[in-house]
Amino acid sequence: MPESASEMYARILAASQEGRLPTPAMAAWEIFPWEAEGGAVVPKVLAAPGAEEPRRGEQGGADCDACAGFAHAQVIWEDEQWVLTTSTEPTGLPMVLTLWSREHLDVGDFDDEHAAELGRIANRLVRIMEAMPGIGRVHVNRWGDGSSHSHVWFFARPEGFAQIKGSYAVEWDDILPPVPDEVRRADLHAVATKLANWGGHARV
Repeated sequence: MPESASEMYARILAASQEGRLPTPAMAAWEIFPWEAEGGAVVPKVLAAPGAEEPRRGEQGGADCDACAGFAHAQVIWEDEQWVLTTSTEPTGLPMVLTLWSREHLDVGDFDDEHAAELGRIANRLVRIMEAMPGIGRVHVNRWGDGSSHSHVWFFARPEGFAQIKGSYAVEWDDILPPVPDEVRRADLHAVATKLANWGGHARV
């Protein structure tokens, strides 16, 4: 069962200095849009456009992590068409899951049946995750700049934290201390077994 808001807040305070958590690694990413200047946080100067860089798996699945068997992630549920994973390391948010197509397709490549399946599974996942205690909302996101293999993210934000809302919940995931492993494992098992009620197999 996910932590209560008070349990999570106590764990965050224990990992912080005077209530402030360390700067996450994403601050060093090239795509991170902010920098400090004169005591203020300002947007970086936007570089001129250039050629699009190829994504992983762009050449028909070559160098694709998903096609290689999801060695980069932990599979928690799967069926003949879809694979649901989480990171191998604990997350800061209560739960972060990724739904992949088994076939090397990108969003936009699906036929109507695949697209309908994606919608059904996504709806079931949101329903399952939002019904868990301590979960305020589940955000569903699709980015496609790193991998050409379709993957949709599900970010469960904690209930009761006014600052951890909207698109910035994703940034908070890298800032917050990791969820305790025993809590994480129990939550992943709960989601996977409930999703398996509609088909497929739980793997945790």
